[in-house]
Amino acid sequence: MINEKIQNVLNAQINKEFYSAYLYLAMSAHFDEIGLSGFSNWTKIQAREEVDHGMILFDFIIERNGKVELSQIDVPETSFGSPLEIFEKIYEHEKYVTSSINCVASMSDEECDLAARNFIDWYIAEQVEEERNVYKIILKLKMFGDDKSALFHIDKELNSREYNLHVYK
Repeated sequence: MINEKIQNVLNAQINKEFYSAYLYLAMSAHFDEIGLSGFSNWTKIQAREEVDHGMILFDFIIERNGKVELSQIDVPETSFGSPLEIFEKIYEHEKYVTSSINCVASMSDEECDLAARNFIDWYIAEQVEEERNVYKIILKLKMFGDDKSALFHIDKELNSREYNLHVYK
């Protein structure tokens, strides 16, 4: 049986993952509206990965004979700026999610729940990758500034991203 404190924090994390998916979908719609289909593709795939992350948490709670308690998902922001400003928001959001995951890890240690601690290590590694990927895009956007041809090439690069189902390993 899962520890009640761990169950509660994992349920809260499910909500954060699904909110992240909503946020990325809102960004994807914005990018479509302004004609940046590659940026739209990247954020849409990111949304699908966030749903995967939420479902992995969902399944873990069930596997531990816990109770999944879904809560209302907040409406995401829908007012966005430039691609650079959006990716800076994404980076801040991913750092927030990393902080939340780190708190789950810390609580797992405090509660001496080694199964949860082992499980959450996958998310810690995932967040390192998430932050790095976003940061690399920010570096490119900063490097090229307002150069429209460079933005076109970045958009083309982001359009090549393909969705891969995320599973707990």
